[in-house]
Amino acid sequence: MPRADGPVTREAPWSFAAPWDGRGWVTDLGGPVHWIEFGSGEPAETPPVPANAAPASPGTPSANAGTMPKSSPTDAPPIVFVHGLGGSHLDWVRVGSGLAVDRRAVALDLRGFGLTPPGRPRNATVGANVALLDRFLREVVGRPAVLVGNSMGGLISLLQTHAHPETVAGLVLVNPALPQPGPRPELRLVALFLAYTLPGFGEVCVRAEQRLVPAEERVRGSLDYTFANPFRAPREVVNAMVALTEERRRLPGTAMPFVTAARSTVPAVVDRRNRAAMGAIKVPVLLIHGEADRLVSVLSSQSAAAANPGWETRFLPDVGHMPQLEMPEPVLDAVTGWLARHPALRGRQGVSS
Repeated sequence: MPRADGPVTREAPWSFAAPWDGRGWVTDLGGPVHWIEFGSGEPAETPPVPANAAPASPGTPSANAGTMPKSSPTDAPPIVFVHGLGGSHLDWVRVGSGLAVDRRAVALDLRGFGLTPPGRPRNATVGANVALLDRFLREVVGRPAVLVGNSMGGLISLLQTHAHPETVAGLVLVNPALPQPGPRPELRLVALFLAYTLPGFGEVCVRAEQRLVPAEERVRGSLDYTFANPFRAPREVVNAMVALTEERRRLPGTAMPFVTAARSTVPAVVDRRNRAAMGAIKVPVLLIHGEADRLVSVLSSQSAAAANPGWETRFLPDVGHMPQLEMPEPVLDAVTGWLARHPALRGRQGVSS
Protein backbone atom coordinates (compact mmCIF):
# COMPACT_ATOMS: atom_id res chain seq x y z
CA MET A 1 0.00 0.00 0.00
CA PRO A 2 1.12 3.63 -0.38
CA ARG A 3 3.67 4.92 2.10
CA ALA A 4 2.28 6.69 5.16
CA ASP A 5 4.28 9.81 4.26
CA GLY A 6 3.07 9.78 0.65
CA PRO A 7 1.17 12.51 -1.21
CA VAL A 8 -2.38 13.58 -0.40
CA THR A 9 -4.98 11.30 -1.97
CA ARG A 10 -8.75 11.69 -1.96
CA GLU A 11 -11.67 9.85 -3.45
CA ALA A 12 -12.46 10.90 -7.02
CA PRO A 13 -15.80 12.50 -7.89
CA TRP A 14 -16.23 10.14 -10.89
CA SER A 15 -17.30 6.51 -11.03
CA PHE A 16 -17.07 5.49 -14.69
CA ALA A 17 -15.30 2.22 -13.77
CA ALA A 18 -17.66 1.31 -10.91
CA PRO A 19 -19.51 -1.40 -12.92
CA TRP A 20 -16.19 -3.29 -13.09
CA ASP A 21 -15.37 -2.87 -9.38
CA GLY A 22 -13.08 0.08 -10.02
CA ARG A 23 -12.89 2.81 -7.39
CA GLY A 24 -11.45 6.19 -8.35
CA TRP A 25 -8.85 8.28 -6.53
CA VAL A 26 -7.02 11.55 -7.17
CA THR A 27 -3.46 12.03 -5.91
CA ASP A 28 -1.41 15.21 -6.00
CA LEU A 29 1.77 14.40 -7.94
CA GLY A 30 2.77 17.88 -9.02
CA GLY A 31 -0.87 18.28 -10.06
CA PRO A 32 -3.91 16.01 -9.70
CA VAL A 33 -3.56 12.50 -11.11
CA HIS A 34 -6.63 10.29 -11.44
CA TRP A 35 -6.34 6.53 -10.98
CA ILE A 36 -8.57 3.61 -10.10
CA GLU A 37 -8.17 0.56 -7.91
CA PHE A 38 -9.89 -2.66 -8.97
CA GLY A 39 -11.57 -4.66 -6.21
CA SER A 40 -10.45 -2.03 -3.70
CA GLY A 41 -12.93 -2.78 -0.92
CA GLU A 42 -13.20 -0.47 2.08
CA PRO A 43 -10.64 2.22 2.94
CA ALA A 44 -7.97 1.25 5.45
CA GLU A 45 -5.91 2.98 8.15
CA THR A 46 -7.74 6.30 7.78
CA PRO A 47 -11.23 7.48 8.73
CA PRO A 48 -13.95 6.33 6.31
CA VAL A 49 -15.56 8.83 3.97
CA PRO A 50 -18.76 10.26 5.53
CA ALA A 51 -21.88 9.03 3.78
CA ASN A 52 -23.00 12.61 3.11
CA ALA A 53 -19.63 13.95 1.98
CA ALA A 54 -19.80 15.96 -1.23
CA PRO A 55 -17.44 14.80 -4.00
CA ALA A 56 -14.31 16.91 -4.24
CA SER A 57 -13.42 18.73 -7.41
CA PRO A 58 -10.03 17.83 -8.91
CA GLY A 59 -7.13 19.60 -7.24
CA THR A 60 -9.13 20.63 -4.15
CA PRO A 61 -8.44 19.04 -0.71
CA SER A 62 -11.52 17.54 0.90
CA ALA A 63 -12.75 15.88 4.07
CA ASN A 64 -11.68 12.51 2.72
CA ALA A 65 -8.12 13.64 1.88
CA GLY A 66 -5.71 10.88 2.75
CA THR A 67 -8.31 8.10 2.52
CA MET A 68 -6.70 5.22 0.67
CA PRO A 69 -7.96 1.87 -0.59
CA LYS A 70 -6.83 -1.33 1.02
CA SER A 71 -3.83 -3.09 -0.38
CA SER A 72 -4.21 -6.70 -1.38
CA PRO A 73 -3.50 -9.08 1.51
CA THR A 74 -1.10 -11.03 -0.68
CA ASP A 75 2.63 -10.37 -1.04
CA ALA A 76 2.35 -10.58 -4.82
CA PRO A 77 3.71 -7.51 -6.63
CA PRO A 78 0.87 -5.15 -7.60
CA ILE A 79 -0.16 -4.59 -11.19
CA VAL A 80 -0.13 -1.09 -12.68
CA PHE A 81 -1.96 -0.64 -15.98
CA VAL A 82 -0.69 2.05 -18.41
CA HIS A 83 -2.99 3.06 -21.28
CA GLY A 84 -2.07 4.18 -24.78
CA LEU A 85 -2.46 7.36 -26.85
CA GLY A 86 -5.97 8.76 -26.40
CA GLY A 87 -6.82 6.09 -23.83
CA SER A 88 -7.72 6.06 -20.15
CA HIS A 89 -8.26 3.80 -17.15
CA LEU A 90 -11.33 2.42 -18.97
CA ASP A 91 -8.99 0.58 -21.35
CA TRP A 92 -8.46 -1.99 -18.57
CA VAL A 93 -11.94 -2.58 -17.15
CA ARG A 94 -12.41 -5.99 -18.78
CA VAL A 95 -9.24 -7.44 -17.22
CA GLY A 96 -8.70 -5.37 -14.06
CA SER A 97 -10.86 -7.28 -11.60
CA GLY A 98 -9.70 -10.62 -12.97
CA LEU A 99 -6.10 -9.72 -12.17
CA ALA A 100 -7.01 -8.17 -8.79
CA VAL A 101 -8.06 -11.54 -7.38
CA ASP A 102 -4.70 -12.30 -5.78
CA ARG A 103 -2.92 -8.93 -5.89
CA ARG A 104 -3.44 -5.20 -5.99
CA ALA A 105 -4.35 -3.86 -9.46
CA VAL A 106 -4.51 -0.15 -10.33
CA ALA A 107 -4.80 1.90 -13.54
CA LEU A 108 -3.70 5.51 -13.82
CA ASP A 109 -4.69 8.18 -16.31
CA LEU A 110 -1.56 9.66 -17.81
CA ARG A 111 -1.10 13.42 -17.82
CA GLY A 112 -3.64 15.00 -20.16
CA PHE A 113 -5.68 11.81 -20.67
CA GLY A 114 -8.74 10.33 -19.04
CA LEU A 115 -9.49 12.42 -15.96
CA THR A 116 -5.95 13.67 -15.28
CA PRO A 117 -5.62 17.31 -16.36
CA PRO A 118 -2.65 18.21 -18.56
CA GLY A 119 -1.07 21.04 -16.60
CA ARG A 120 1.61 22.55 -18.84
CA PRO A 121 1.46 21.53 -22.53
CA ARG A 122 4.75 19.62 -22.41
CA ASN A 123 3.48 17.44 -19.55
CA ALA A 124 1.84 15.06 -22.03
CA THR A 125 5.03 13.97 -23.85
CA VAL A 126 6.22 10.38 -23.62
CA GLY A 127 9.18 11.49 -21.48
CA ALA A 128 7.01 13.50 -19.11
CA ASN A 129 4.63 10.59 -18.65
CA VAL A 130 7.55 8.24 -17.95
CA ALA A 131 8.46 10.65 -15.15
CA LEU A 132 4.84 10.66 -13.94
CA LEU A 133 4.72 6.85 -13.94
CA ASP A 134 7.97 6.73 -11.97
CA ARG A 135 6.58 9.08 -9.34
CA PHE A 136 3.29 7.15 -9.20
CA LEU A 137 5.16 3.89 -8.61
CA ARG A 138 7.30 5.36 -5.85
CA GLU A 139 4.78 7.56 -4.05
CA VAL A 140 1.45 5.79 -4.56
CA VAL A 141 2.23 2.12 -5.19
CA GLY A 142 5.31 2.10 -2.96
CA ARG A 143 6.89 -1.17 -4.15
CA PRO A 144 8.05 -2.81 -7.39
CA ALA A 145 5.09 -3.50 -9.65
CA VAL A 146 4.20 -5.50 -12.72
CA LEU A 147 3.67 -2.90 -15.44
CA VAL A 148 1.05 -3.75 -18.06
CA GLY A 149 1.20 -1.24 -20.92
CA ASN A 150 -0.76 -1.01 -24.17
CA SER A 151 0.47 0.82 -27.29
CA MET A 152 2.11 4.11 -26.19
CA GLY A 153 1.66 2.86 -22.62
CA GLY A 154 3.77 -0.16 -23.55
CA LEU A 155 6.52 2.16 -24.79
CA ILE A 156 6.28 4.22 -21.58
CA SER A 157 6.39 1.05 -19.45
CA LEU A 158 9.40 -0.22 -21.41
CA LEU A 159 11.27 3.05 -20.91
CA GLN A 160 10.41 3.08 -17.19
CA THR A 161 11.70 -0.49 -16.79
CA HIS A 162 14.96 0.36 -18.53
CA ALA A 163 15.54 3.65 -16.71
CA HIS A 164 14.35 2.61 -13.23
CA PRO A 165 14.52 -1.19 -12.96
CA GLU A 166 14.25 -1.02 -9.16
CA THR A 167 10.58 0.02 -9.52
CA VAL A 168 9.52 -2.87 -11.80
CA ALA A 169 9.05 -6.53 -10.94
CA GLY A 170 7.77 -7.64 -14.34
CA LEU A 171 6.65 -6.20 -17.66
CA VAL A 172 3.66 -7.03 -19.87
CA LEU A 173 3.63 -5.35 -23.27
CA VAL A 174 0.27 -5.38 -25.07
CA ASN A 175 0.55 -4.31 -28.73
CA PRO A 176 3.38 -1.97 -27.70
CA ALA A 177 4.45 0.97 -29.83
CA LEU A 178 7.85 -0.31 -31.01
CA PRO A 179 9.88 0.41 -34.15
CA GLN A 180 8.00 -1.16 -37.06
CA PRO A 181 9.92 -3.12 -39.69
CA GLY A 182 8.08 -4.27 -42.78
CA PRO A 183 4.62 -3.08 -43.92
CA ARG A 184 3.28 0.26 -42.73
CA PRO A 185 -0.16 0.75 -41.16
CA GLU A 186 -3.10 1.46 -43.48
CA LEU A 187 -2.68 4.63 -45.54
CA ARG A 188 -5.77 6.33 -44.09
CA LEU A 189 -4.46 5.80 -40.56
CA VAL A 190 -1.03 7.16 -41.51
CA ALA A 191 -2.71 10.25 -42.99
CA LEU A 192 -4.84 10.71 -39.87
CA PHE A 193 -1.83 10.42 -37.57
CA LEU A 194 0.24 12.85 -39.67
CA ALA A 195 -2.63 15.35 -39.61
CA TYR A 196 -2.64 15.29 -35.82
CA THR A 197 1.11 15.89 -35.67
CA LEU A 198 1.25 18.88 -38.06
CA PRO A 199 1.94 22.10 -36.10
CA GLY A 200 -1.22 24.18 -35.70
CA PHE A 201 -3.32 21.89 -37.89
CA GLY A 202 -3.29 19.08 -35.34
CA GLU A 203 -4.69 21.27 -32.58
CA VAL A 204 -7.43 22.57 -34.89
CA CYS A 205 -8.41 19.01 -35.88
CA VAL A 206 -8.66 17.76 -32.30
CA ARG A 207 -10.56 20.81 -31.04
CA ALA A 208 -13.01 20.61 -33.97
CA GLU A 209 -13.55 16.91 -33.36
CA GLN A 210 -14.19 17.49 -29.65
CA ARG A 211 -16.63 20.31 -30.37
CA LEU A 212 -18.51 19.00 -33.42
CA VAL A 213 -18.47 15.20 -33.36
CA PRO A 214 -20.93 13.53 -30.94
CA ALA A 215 -19.25 11.56 -28.16
CA GLU A 216 -20.68 8.20 -29.23
CA GLU A 217 -19.58 8.75 -32.81
CA ARG A 218 -16.06 9.52 -31.60
CA VAL A 219 -15.98 6.38 -29.45
CA ARG A 220 -17.34 4.20 -32.26
CA GLY A 221 -14.81 5.69 -34.67
CA SER A 222 -11.99 4.82 -32.29
CA LEU A 223 -13.25 1.25 -31.89
CA ASP A 224 -13.43 0.89 -35.69
CA TYR A 225 -9.65 1.13 -36.02
CA THR A 226 -8.53 -0.30 -32.65
CA PHE A 227 -10.70 -3.46 -32.77
CA ALA A 228 -10.54 -6.13 -35.44
CA ASN A 229 -14.30 -6.46 -34.89
CA PRO A 230 -15.84 -3.38 -33.22
CA PHE A 231 -19.07 -5.31 -32.53
CA ARG A 232 -17.18 -7.15 -29.78
CA ALA A 233 -17.30 -4.03 -27.62
CA PRO A 234 -19.93 -4.57 -24.88
CA ARG A 235 -22.60 -1.90 -24.69
CA GLU A 236 -21.71 -1.07 -21.08
CA VAL A 237 -18.08 -0.41 -22.05
CA VAL A 238 -19.17 1.85 -24.92
CA ASN A 239 -21.54 3.70 -22.58
CA ALA A 240 -18.76 4.31 -20.06
CA MET A 241 -16.41 5.56 -22.78
CA VAL A 242 -19.09 7.90 -24.13
CA ALA A 243 -19.75 9.26 -20.63
CA LEU A 244 -16.02 9.82 -20.08
CA THR A 245 -15.74 11.55 -23.48
CA GLU A 246 -18.59 13.85 -22.53
CA GLU A 247 -16.90 14.62 -19.21
CA ARG A 248 -13.65 15.49 -20.97
CA ARG A 249 -15.53 18.07 -23.06
CA ARG A 250 -16.03 19.95 -19.78
CA LEU A 251 -12.37 19.75 -18.77
CA PRO A 252 -10.11 22.57 -20.00
CA GLY A 253 -7.11 21.96 -22.22
CA THR A 254 -7.87 18.40 -23.36
CA ALA A 255 -7.04 18.91 -27.05
CA MET A 256 -3.33 19.72 -26.81
CA PRO A 257 -2.22 16.64 -24.79
CA PHE A 258 -3.21 14.23 -27.57
CA VAL A 259 -1.27 16.24 -30.14
CA THR A 260 1.73 16.64 -27.83
CA ALA A 261 1.82 12.94 -26.99
CA ALA A 262 1.44 11.94 -30.65
CA ARG A 263 4.30 14.21 -31.68
CA SER A 264 6.60 12.82 -28.99
CA THR A 265 5.65 9.20 -29.71
CA VAL A 266 6.90 9.34 -33.29
CA PRO A 267 10.58 10.07 -32.45
CA ALA A 268 10.46 7.71 -29.45
CA VAL A 269 9.21 4.86 -31.66
CA VAL A 270 11.89 5.35 -34.32
CA ASP A 271 14.72 5.90 -31.81
CA ARG A 272 17.07 2.93 -32.18
CA ARG A 273 18.18 3.35 -28.56
CA ASN A 274 14.71 2.31 -27.40
CA ARG A 275 14.97 -0.95 -29.32
CA ALA A 276 18.44 -1.53 -27.87
CA ALA A 277 17.06 -0.83 -24.40
CA MET A 278 14.78 -3.86 -24.70
CA GLY A 279 17.75 -6.20 -24.64
CA ALA A 280 18.97 -4.69 -21.36
CA ILE A 281 15.77 -5.48 -19.43
CA LYS A 282 16.33 -8.15 -16.78
CA VAL A 283 12.82 -8.62 -15.33
CA PRO A 284 10.40 -11.21 -16.76
CA VAL A 285 8.62 -9.96 -19.88
CA LEU A 286 5.39 -11.10 -21.51
CA LEU A 287 4.64 -9.77 -25.00
CA ILE A 288 1.05 -9.96 -26.30
CA HIS A 289 0.01 -8.72 -29.73
CA GLY A 290 -3.20 -8.92 -31.74
CA GLU A 291 -2.33 -10.07 -35.23
CA ALA A 292 -5.05 -7.91 -36.82
CA ASP A 293 -3.63 -4.67 -35.39
CA ARG A 294 -3.84 -1.89 -38.01
CA LEU A 295 -2.03 0.73 -35.91
CA VAL A 296 1.09 -1.13 -34.76
CA SER A 297 2.17 -3.94 -37.06
CA VAL A 298 2.49 -7.34 -35.42
CA LEU A 299 5.83 -7.56 -37.24
CA SER A 300 7.32 -5.11 -34.75
CA SER A 301 6.51 -7.45 -31.86
CA GLN A 302 7.63 -10.51 -33.80
CA SER A 303 10.95 -8.77 -34.42
CA ALA A 304 11.25 -7.85 -30.72
CA ALA A 305 10.44 -11.42 -29.71
CA ALA A 306 13.10 -12.83 -32.05
CA ALA A 307 15.68 -10.42 -30.62
CA ASN A 308 14.72 -11.30 -27.02
CA PRO A 309 14.21 -15.09 -26.87
CA GLY A 310 13.87 -14.98 -23.07
CA TRP A 311 10.56 -13.15 -23.37
CA GLU A 312 7.31 -15.08 -23.37
CA THR A 313 5.01 -14.22 -26.27
CA ARG A 314 1.37 -14.65 -27.18
CA PHE A 315 0.11 -13.65 -30.62
CA LEU A 316 -3.67 -13.51 -30.93
CA PRO A 317 -5.31 -14.11 -34.33
CA ASP A 318 -8.24 -11.93 -35.43
CA VAL A 319 -7.63 -9.43 -32.60
CA GLY A 320 -6.80 -5.76 -33.04
CA HIS A 321 -4.87 -3.04 -31.23
CA MET A 322 -6.54 -3.39 -27.83
CA PRO A 323 -6.80 -7.11 -27.02
CA GLN A 324 -7.55 -6.41 -23.35
CA LEU A 325 -10.84 -4.76 -24.36
CA GLU A 326 -11.69 -6.71 -27.48
CA MET A 327 -10.86 -10.25 -26.32
CA PRO A 328 -10.07 -10.15 -22.58
CA GLU A 329 -10.19 -13.92 -21.97
CA PRO A 330 -6.98 -14.87 -23.84
CA VAL A 331 -5.23 -11.84 -22.35
CA LEU A 332 -6.22 -12.87 -18.82
CA ASP A 333 -5.17 -16.43 -19.57
CA ALA A 334 -1.78 -15.30 -20.88
CA VAL A 335 -1.05 -12.94 -17.98
CA THR A 336 -2.21 -15.24 -15.17
CA GLY A 337 -0.28 -18.18 -16.61
CA TRP A 338 2.85 -16.05 -17.00
CA LEU A 339 2.59 -14.74 -13.43
CA ALA A 340 2.22 -18.29 -12.11
CA ARG A 341 5.38 -19.41 -13.91
CA HIS A 342 7.55 -16.73 -12.26
CA PRO A 343 7.97 -17.18 -8.49
CA ALA A 344 9.81 -13.82 -8.30
CA LEU A 345 6.57 -12.09 -9.24
CA ARG A 346 4.98 -13.44 -6.08
CA GLY A 347 7.73 -12.24 -3.71
CA ARG A 348 7.65 -9.09 -1.60
CA GLN A 349 10.23 -6.36 -2.35
CA GLY A 350 10.71 -2.69 -1.52
CA VAL A 351 10.99 0.27 -3.86
CA SER A 352 14.13 2.34 -3.59
CA SER A 353 13.42 6.06 -3.28
